[in-house]
Amino acid sequence: MMIVPEYWAEAREQARHKGRVITVRRYGWSDDSTEAAQAHANARAREALDAILSGASLPRREPRTNYGIAGVPIREQIVARHEDVVITRNSYGALCLNTPDVLFADVDLAERPSGCVVSIGGLAIIAAIGFAVGFLAWHWVAGVALAMVGVWAVNRFWLRRQQAVFDRDGGAEVRALALVEAFSAAHPDWHLRIYRTPAGLRVLAMHRTFQPDDADAALLFSALQADHLYTVMCKVQRCFRARLTPKPWRIGIDQRIRPPVAAWSAEQANLPERLAWIAGYEQRSRGHAACCYLGSLGDTARIDPKAEHVRALHDAMARADSDLPLA
Repeated sequence: MMIVPEYWAEAREQARHKGRVITVRRYGWSDDSTEAAQAHANARAREALDAILSGASLPRREPRTNYGIAGVPIREQIVARHEDVVITRNSYGALCLNTPDVLFADVDLAERPSGCVVSIGGLAIIAAIGFAVGFLAWHWVAGVALAMVGVWAVNRFWLRRQQAVFDRDGGAEVRALALVEAFSAAHPDWHLRIYRTPAGLRVLAMHRTFQPDDADAALLFSALQADHLYTVMCKVQRCFRARLTPKPWRIGIDQRIRPPVAAWSAEQANLPERLAWIAGYEQRSRGHAACCYLGSLGDTARIDPKAEHVRALHDAMARADSDLPLA
């Protein structure tokens, strides 16, 4: 079952042990009520305190995070529900789709080589040779200068060479598409929809549903070199996830969502400054899309009804069929 709770609470337990006061705090969550969340928090805090008193090495306090990696579920405002699909507002204000069994995978584009591309060891050898030549032929100052020029020249040569190879192969998007195409060729019975995002590609599997810990889901993640944090989150939270609206800084909004905290709490819902930020963000968002549809691969006749339901919702909210700029 997907873990994206609606209600949250925190509990605090204390005990004196060997002359010291031990204080433990734990979060609790529930889809039913604040009271149920508080009862869950109380139980978790008591359990953690008992374990610490018994010698277990546990943190006294859980990190207040939103992404749900540190043993605590995704902590975001639930904006809407569509059957078992949950739309949340994340920590920087964008809307995200959370689904328990429709497989999304994001592929980040490789960056064009830049900066220093020669190893530290290689640079050290070049610098040593340059210094030795300059020192023996002229003066130690000349040696330092020659070492610096040598390091710069060699790195520039290899950087330009790597950039030329990168560009010759079609650049980042072509490389990313090649990963998806290679997977599709090896699994022709899969139906994959491909979208362009501002920083890469998004792949949606249409032919069947998946559990986040399915071996086939892990196979796709590995083949597409999906973000490691995302793959861990899928397993921990038992869901797949896709951003539906722009990142604020990509549409000219520099101010963070109000209040600027890492994790959602219900008392934030009707704060005037939060509502004002959301209104401004939604107005700016209308002129942008989160992704655009590029095409499909594989057995496109295989369409799972649940996947089609999620696709329609995703494409509409992300404006995937529009010509709007990506953000």
